[in-house]
Amino acid sequence: MTYQPRRSFGRRTTGAPSAFKPRHSFKPGQRKGPGKQYIEASRFVKAAKEVTQVKYEATNSFNDFAISDSIKRNIVAKGYKTPSKIQDIAIPHGLAGRDVVGIANTGTGKTTAFAIPVIEKLLQNNKSAALIIAPTRELADQIDAEVKSLSRGTNIRTCLIIGGTPMSPQFRQLKANPRVIIGTPGRIKDHVQQGTLRLGVFDTIVLDEVDRMVDMGFINDIRFLLNEVAEKRQSLFFSATMDPKIEALVHSFLKDPITVSVKTAETSDNVEQNVVRHGDINDKFNKLHDVLKTDAVAKTLIFDDTKRSVEKLSRDLIAKGFKAEALHGGKSQNQRKRALDKFRKNDVNILVATDVAARGIDIIDITHVINYSTPQTYDDYIHRIGRAGRAGRTGNALTFINEHGR
Repeated sequence: MTYQPRRSFGRRTTGAPSAFKPRHSFKPGQRKGPGKQYIEASRFVKAAKEVTQVKYEATNSFNDFAISDSIKRNIVAKGYKTPSKIQDIAIPHGLAGRDVVGIANTGTGKTTAFAIPVIEKLLQNNKSAALIIAPTRELADQIDAEVKSLSRGTNIRTCLIIGGTPMSPQFRQLKANPRVIIGTPGRIKDHVQQGTLRLGVFDTIVLDEVDRMVDMGFINDIRFLLNEVAEKRQSLFFSATMDPKIEALVHSFLKDPITVSVKTAETSDNVEQNVVRHGDINDKFNKLHDVLKTDAVAKTLIFDDTKRSVEKLSRDLIAKGFKAEALHGGKSQNQRKRALDKFRKNDVNILVATDVAARGIDIIDITHVINYSTPQTYDDYIHRIGRAGRAGRTGNALTFINEHGR
């Protein structure tokens, strides 16, 4: 049983820590802002490198994997032809019950690489249950959709536990004892602390995009959750990087893991990077307007600092005749999902977003990323501009810099 009687609950206190720190003294090339790392303007300028896409020759076909016929039928229905590199190498180890650390760029097929072994294990052992943790609501939602499509026709039920949505439907779903829980760290922890979810029955644990969860301040929540799951378990950790904090998690919670690294060059290598120097706020908006009017700018993700500034900028762009949507943490999950769907389907071609809200975006045809405000850190900058130039395309990134140092 995963569900326990509902208890009263208070205001949530978990989540990423406040980003507020005392202001730095101003240095040229960086817009002032609370807690922002100084980034020399020259670091925002870099020519795109030609990235040669070498077609991977898979060792296995999906039919070669020791998986149930129902999964194979669903793979065919989804139109998957041959495994990607991370799938080809990681899936056999996952099916063998090994703990796996997968290091791979975003957009390489990691979700399927862990979903197939997870589903197969659940089909072979009706007492098994899986917990899949992702850094953002959007990514958790994408994982839920993939697991559902690969397990179609089986009796495996999933439950999506994310913030920004009412708790009551989640309580009802948990009562049905779903075999797979997919969610974000803070909301999962909420349920555990309220007694509505017991993690001791979960013997398969997946952490997806571990580096992002660490960046977002979820390291303590992750440690809390991992201490609650079954002692005898299989763990699958996927990340784009392997820094000391992630290594510490691996050594603490995984047993004799196999590491599968298929990471290629930084995603920003095939992104043309430059700056736009502006004067006052009116000049800044006018220059953004001019950039967006050029023919080359087809689908654009614009970053700004706060919920309020994102809302205002999107409204100002709409007033100028652009098709734009806003994405930030102040919106409900349904509003965020609608905004992303419109952007994905090209109903709008401009999405204005905050960093946290945009972390789950994986849309391959974004042509431009515009840093209307400078990022908190250079790592955040790399995350931002990596949204352009997907699937072998050359992307573009522009960072707005105040020429007067104000």
